[in-house]
Amino acid sequence: MASQNATADAREVLRHAQPGPRRFAPGLIFALLGAISAVALLACSAWLIARAAEQPQLAYLSVAVVGVRAFALSRSAFRYVDRLASHDAAFRQLAELRVAVFQRLIPLAPAGLARTKRGDLLSRLVSDVDALQDLPLRVVQPLLVSGIVAVLSVAGVWLVLPQAALTLLICLVVAFLAGTLLHAAIAARAERRLAPGRGALMQQLLDFIGSLDVLLAFGAVDERLEQLNRTDAALRRDGVKASLGAGLAASAMTFAAGIATLLAILVGAPVLEGPQLAIVALVPLAVFEVCGMVPLAVGAWRQVRSSAERVARIAPDTVPNGIPLEPTSAAPASADLEPREPDAGRLPAPTVALSGLSARWPDLDGGDPDADPELAPGAALDGISFGVAPGERVLVRGESGAGKTTLANVLVRFLDYQGGFTVGGREAKAMPPAELRRTIGLCEQNPWIFDSSLRQNLLFARENADDAELNAVLARVGLADWAAGRGGLDAELGERGALVSGGQAQRIALARALLADFPVLVVDEPTANVDAAQADALMRDILSATDRSERGVARSVILISHDSVPAELIDRELLLRDGRLVGAGEPTA
Repeated sequence: MASQNATADAREVLRHAQPGPRRFAPGLIFALLGAISAVALLACSAWLIARAAEQPQLAYLSVAVVGVRAFALSRSAFRYVDRLASHDAAFRQLAELRVAVFQRLIPLAPAGLARTKRGDLLSRLVSDVDALQDLPLRVVQPLLVSGIVAVLSVAGVWLVLPQAALTLLICLVVAFLAGTLLHAAIAARAERRLAPGRGALMQQLLDFIGSLDVLLAFGAVDERLEQLNRTDAALRRDGVKASLGAGLAASAMTFAAGIATLLAILVGAPVLEGPQLAIVALVPLAVFEVCGMVPLAVGAWRQVRSSAERVARIAPDTVPNGIPLEPTSAAPASADLEPREPDAGRLPAPTVALSGLSARWPDLDGGDPDADPELAPGAALDGISFGVAPGERVLVRGESGAGKTTLANVLVRFLDYQGGFTVGGREAKAMPPAELRRTIGLCEQNPWIFDSSLRQNLLFARENADDAELNAVLARVGLADWAAGRGGLDAELGERGALVSGGQAQRIALARALLADFPVLVVDEPTANVDAAQADALMRDILSATDRSERGVARSVILISHDSVPAELIDRELLLRDGRLVGAGEPTA
């Protein structure tokens, strides 16, 4: 069943990679006209040269002379326009395919991708998706053009000499079978290994670069370099085998073209005059030049299919635990791009209610054995029930692996669930993801800091905020003096926040959440990256900053932490243990 689903997913990816008839037809028509012009040019030239050797009056040659000029110019012109039209169609379709792949990833991310190796994922989203443009350019179009030109050429030669047409047809069929089988025997396995090999090399390269300091410290650089060299050598061998198979297939087609020409001469010499004999002898050369793309197209198909299967495995219709992925089309495509206005008339914080909620992390391909234990398959929530009233502050406490991060991801629909989860009385699964995430925001444990200025790291939360608003929100989270000392909003934060501390990164993430003005804010382990001396101050600053929303109404806060919090800062405390709530979670004050 799993293999059938994977095959169906790969077919869906291939369907998205192939341009529609209206977009694909112009390139196909121009390519066909260019190929027909090439065959007609050689046939017309052969007849003209042979007829001119008989020294007839020039008037008998004028039509052929014009034909040679016309076919020569049209072949070049059609090929040029074909390249423009077909590549334009392929690139436009590729852009739509990329969007479709990312749309399929939205229900998966980040839970479904948490255990996918970054290098392999990058290779699938870049190299494998790019390889799918070969479907219309190197597979479908060459096969269609070759088939049509072969049929028309055999029919044209049949009008001159049926025996020569028969030998041409036999040679075309034999050459196609021999070239395809030869190519497959040498290169098929290598071509199927190219895409996974690129992914493995990319993963090892990212691991090497990301852990270079540790490798240097422990003297393990040479060992990792040797591993990289082995992977690169294997990929290079596969590339050489694929090229060898393509070269031998082309050689087989060239050899078959010579045999077809020889047979045409043998059957045509006794019965045809010079100009007609020249046509049936030289036309096979042009036909095989066009049809020589067939074995290469079959080889390209193997690579395209391998890439499609790899792309399909990162965006399946269902995750392996059987939970169906919900379509992302429930919300308008532009919903996430709309600026968040602080006074857009939205309702105050809604009631959030969980009833018998269960969730688990999916076990997908490429799992990272060193991942957070709470992200491991089976780390789950099991039948938890509680509610958060508007404006209430709830602390969810528990040890590592108890399910706290799982809960945070469920609340913003990064992770699917079973049971009841309502927001303002509406079932979360029935809400468009963009709408739910405008209502419930997550201030994550390890916030992502972009390699840009402090201003740009804040603006994506509310792109129309001015500098006064940005400075005000920095003051609310206790970063005003720090920002002023660094040069203000233009201060660079470094790659992945290399120039800021863990506590400063948490405060920047909180500032973004405040700018986005979520009615319900989930704060996941805000003190995980700071020392004990600063933890209490940071916790007080966070709860003080989130006291009220930009609209002057109460904001609900769900604080997730393994540390205790002063009772006066929260309304209620819940204890998670092994994915279950312990105690009734009565108010603390």
